[in-house]
Amino acid sequence: MTEEGEFEALLRELEKTEQAVADRPKPGDRVKGQVVAIGEEQVFVDLGGKAEGAMDIANLRDQDGNLKVGVGDELEAVVAGVDAETGAITLGGKHGKHLHGAEELEAAYQQGLPVDGSITGTTKGGLEVRIAGHRAFCPASQADIRFVEDLSSMVGQHHAFRITKFEAGKRLNLVVSRRALLEAERAAQAEALKEQLQEGAVLNGKVVGIKDFGAFVDLGGVEGMVHISEMSLTRIRHPEDLLSMGQDIEVQVLRIEATGNPKRPQKIALSIRALAKDPWSDVAVRYAPGSRVDGRITRTQPFGAFVELEPGLEGMIHISELGAGRRLNHPDEVVSTGQHVTATVLKVEPDRKRIGLSLAEDTGAPETEDDYGQERRGKGGGPRARREDASEPDDGMGTFGDLLREQMGRDE
Repeated sequence: MTEEGEFEALLRELEKTEQAVADRPKPGDRVKGQVVAIGEEQVFVDLGGKAEGAMDIANLRDQDGNLKVGVGDELEAVVAGVDAETGAITLGGKHGKHLHGAEELEAAYQQGLPVDGSITGTTKGGLEVRIAGHRAFCPASQADIRFVEDLSSMVGQHHAFRITKFEAGKRLNLVVSRRALLEAERAAQAEALKEQLQEGAVLNGKVVGIKDFGAFVDLGGVEGMVHISEMSLTRIRHPEDLLSMGQDIEVQVLRIEATGNPKRPQKIALSIRALAKDPWSDVAVRYAPGSRVDGRITRTQPFGAFVELEPGLEGMIHISELGAGRRLNHPDEVVSTGQHVTATVLKVEPDRKRIGLSLAEDTGAPETEDDYGQERRGKGGGPRARREDASEPDDGMGTFGDLLREQMGRDE
């Protein structure tokens, strides 16, 4: 190899080495790797690219002292530090660093690294947090992204915090924020979600707020809202009838509107209802005229009673089909809201989304149609055609007058 060729080869090797150094994890980076060895005090993790990290084993024990990982398991952590001389990588927990003293706390403050803390109580205007044996204060506004109405509900919880104020002295003065870390995490999630976030997209989310008018859903760094009218094919009185806080749900994006507000730049309308199958799509096959169906009375009107046959599918019993031949002034004389009934299908109109029903088992022959596309039965509006007047008596029976005349003739 010529001198020039050797120089180019050395240059390429140098570039590879510099790139490898540049690609090495830095303090604060989130990394994933595989556990390759477990020592008495540390767990060693292969981070790929010839990089290996070590984590204090105390970070990986549960409350009972049991180790939560084994060799071969995948582990997610935060880079707590990198030795400048050896390049050794020290790992903290998934969200924070397990610290031991004031010097490490100050280093975490300077580098903006997350630290593990335990919420020990409430105080005026916020929470009392214990970090590495030191007392810290977390303002109420920094406890979470959303307002926490009852701060006492967080006592006993363990979270990651960022130190926003550090004053050394005989007693450390520490102010921490959990919200800062959550917002940074949400921003990263929102960036990753950008490509998927478009009208018509189907996404997974978690219910993070419930109001009378709807529910707020975290899509992963971005929040949208499901209006109560978009929750179900059926009418519901309150979102809590269907959803609960923390519930994982699947939604479809209906609209994305710019707000001009930098804190909430987009207004995202979501729907659960849009993902449900339209029950009217094959209704003519499933509800053939003449078939008997079960349902529940949902409401009554002067002209008839509405019956829920399945979620999102209602039929109607016209008042003329309720009285079994009797003339009614109102359906409430026969049925009531919430009552379960068995009815006969009279007519199905998928295009108009109408199903005509009757309480009668034998509906007879159709005669006329009412305003709901239902066929009325008989002259009196009952479920069966009204009988015609009694026919003339046959010769075998005669009338009462015939019998009386016959008797008088015998007496004579």
